[in-house]
Amino acid sequence: MAGGASPVAALRHRNFRLLWIGQLLSVSGSMMQSAAILWHVALVAPPGHKAIALGLVGLVRVLPIVGFSMLSGVVADVFDRRRVMVLMQSVMAVLAAVLAGLTMRGLHSPWPIYVVAALSSAAGAFDGPARHALIPNLVPRDHLANAISLNTIMFQVAAVAGPSAAGLVVATGGIAAAYWINAASFLFVIGALLMMRGVRGKGSATPGEHTPGTLSLAAAMDGLRFVFSQPLIRSSMLLDFFATFFSSATALLPIFAQDILQLGARGYGWLYAAPSIGALVASAAMVRLVDRIDRRGLVLLWAVAGYGLATVAFGASRSFWVMFGCLALTGLTDTVSMVFRNVIRQLETPDHLRGRMTGINMMFFMGGPQLGELEAGLVANWWGAPFSVVSGGIGCLVATAWVAVRTPELRAYRR
Repeated sequence: MAGGASPVAALRHRNFRLLWIGQLLSVSGSMMQSAAILWHVALVAPPGHKAIALGLVGLVRVLPIVGFSMLSGVVADVFDRRRVMVLMQSVMAVLAAVLAGLTMRGLHSPWPIYVVAALSSAAGAFDGPARHALIPNLVPRDHLANAISLNTIMFQVAAVAGPSAAGLVVATGGIAAAYWINAASFLFVIGALLMMRGVRGKGSATPGEHTPGTLSLAAAMDGLRFVFSQPLIRSSMLLDFFATFFSSATALLPIFAQDILQLGARGYGWLYAAPSIGALVASAAMVRLVDRIDRRGLVLLWAVAGYGLATVAFGASRSFWVMFGCLALTGLTDTVSMVFRNVIRQLETPDHLRGRMTGINMMFFMGGPQLGELEAGLVANWWGAPFSVVSGGIGCLVATAWVAVRTPELRAYRR
């Protein structure tokens, strides 16, 4: 860290520390459920339609995000962000319990899974902007980059632990057990939020700016105009969308595990966790390097290009360990780009617009991979899973080159 600051400086602040620990446990449960849902859908999908059934998981998750992202951003700027989070975390806990109960009764069709996944995604669409907009209020500005890096580490640790545990839990306790564990995990974030003290829950405005007092279309349009008038923020969101849309190999992992490599649930769990293992390595490095790297724009662009190359190599391989290594590289490169994308957005966005900026970003950040899962499933159904992954990686490279050429501000962006 610059100036010899501690690499865990943000964790010295009690409120951030509470949320960080709570999220670590809760996100681990959510990642476990995400892996279990894909495995579950692959098992109950109609014969001959496994790829499409897996792709539909992404579609049902993205529709609520697209539908509610503008509204949820305004909600995060108008209402107390902690209260919004408590409500949404509670809703997601109930939905996970409902899915567990339905699974215990016996599911022979993926449609009930799709319904619960869509409702959970709708709740998450409101939780995300409130959570991301709250973080800058938990630490001083000079610790914000460190907080973002630590949050990335938290997410990646959870993304390793969750899917890895999912393989073990599903193999020993059944799919319903994974859903029950996720339902319980939300209680840790709720508890952390209730234990916070002295937090400004609503967005604040600097002199000459205004914070929206009510939900309105005008408030939503203010956020939209801000995002698309800022080349750095706009280009970072486009990179996010194109990379994840074209390189969404995760949705097809059950096909690679079950049909190509002939693996069981445990092997699938490790493949699913591989990107997060690479991401965890990158996160640990970024905690110390994020404030030292000067040419942040170029590093961001090269990281996304590396993500596309690793995706191509994964799709072309037929070896478990080569696939595992390529997936780990996708996680490593994606994490480097993720940290810089988040730092740019948080530092370049006024506090009273952070909720709306995050809501709009959700359409790119979450819409890309979820729509990408549908695209990957359709292409895999027509031409096979390996072709789908390889062509997606090439698409990522082309999109990255296009953004780099069209946005000189991003190429020139420095610390």
